[in-house]
Amino acid sequence: MRRTLLVLILLISVLTRVSAQQKPQYTQYVFNNFLLNPALSGIENYTDVKLGYRSQWTGLQGAPVTTFFTINTPIGSNFINGDASELPTAGGEYPGSRSYLQNYEAAEPHHGIGFTLVNDVAGPITATNIDATYAYHIGLTSTLNLALGVAAGVAHTSLNTSILTTTTPDDPAIDDASGGVWSPDLSVGVWAYSSNYYLGASVQQVLPEKLYADSRNTVYQNKTVPQYFFTAGYKFFISDDVSVMPSIMLKEINPVPFTFDINAKISFRDVFWLGGSYRKDDSFGILAGFNINSTINVGYSYDMTTSALNTVSNGTHEIVLGILLNNKYQVTCPQHTF
Repeated sequence: MRRTLLVLILLISVLTRVSAQQKPQYTQYVFNNFLLNPALSGIENYTDVKLGYRSQWTGLQGAPVTTFFTINTPIGSNFINGDASELPTAGGEYPGSRSYLQNYEAAEPHHGIGFTLVNDVAGPITATNIDATYAYHIGLTSTLNLALGVAAGVAHTSLNTSILTTTTPDDPAIDDASGGVWSPDLSVGVWAYSSNYYLGASVQQVLPEKLYADSRNTVYQNKTVPQYFFTAGYKFFISDDVSVMPSIMLKEINPVPFTFDINAKISFRDVFWLGGSYRKDDSFGILAGFNINSTINVGYSYDMTTSALNTVSNGTHEIVLGILLNNKYQVTCPQHTF
């Protein structure tokens, strides 16, 4: 019975990903929304590099494993050399403190560019996305910024038919699918942000593209579907040194059921943070991170599965390493992405 359950769970997971070609999910997306929204390209006035590894449903053979590399940087000397929230402060205040942000000003208009590489393996399916990104940031008011962004690149999806067993030899549903196919990839996004809140919306996989088809091209075809994200967060200050930020992400991917994530984190100055998350009908998570210095930060999260998978899953682990390059003002944590 246990083996049968494992097979059924894996089959459901694979079919869900094939039918909707769902992008990988992340617990720590709130600390790297750039993965979901290209409008965040160049939002900080340093080069932001992140490397991540996520092992979902550990203990379950064929469970999703995701790795990613992202990098983005601003273009525009007025912003890089004089962003209001990055300037050195008197009296030892750090740029994320309540006292400092009382004088917050919208960022100078500037451009941002970036690059993302994401590889996701779930059972027999391997999906790789390679994208270049661009965004333009402008101040709508004296304290509110708006960014518009686009990501364009290629996606490759392949099916490892060697580990699949079908009742029909040479099943046309997977015939010639192992080679996979390269297709164009396009995402767009908008991001509004101020000193203590943000709102964002994005669409990934804007172009419906065929993943793979049988050699006769008559029995089975599969296409990607657009994926819609809405995110928002607000920072509350308990004191000058301690802040709390609740946030939410809504996700719509037809025909997958609508879902949402709720997160909250508490930060002490720019040294460390703790948090928790909830994903509808899926998991609870705990998160923690340290800003080691002005070059390196690290975050870790553990998800406890609440779905039917909790009988066979040992939970989900995710670790993200952040590197801050060309960090002119030696800040030790993000100032615009919280």
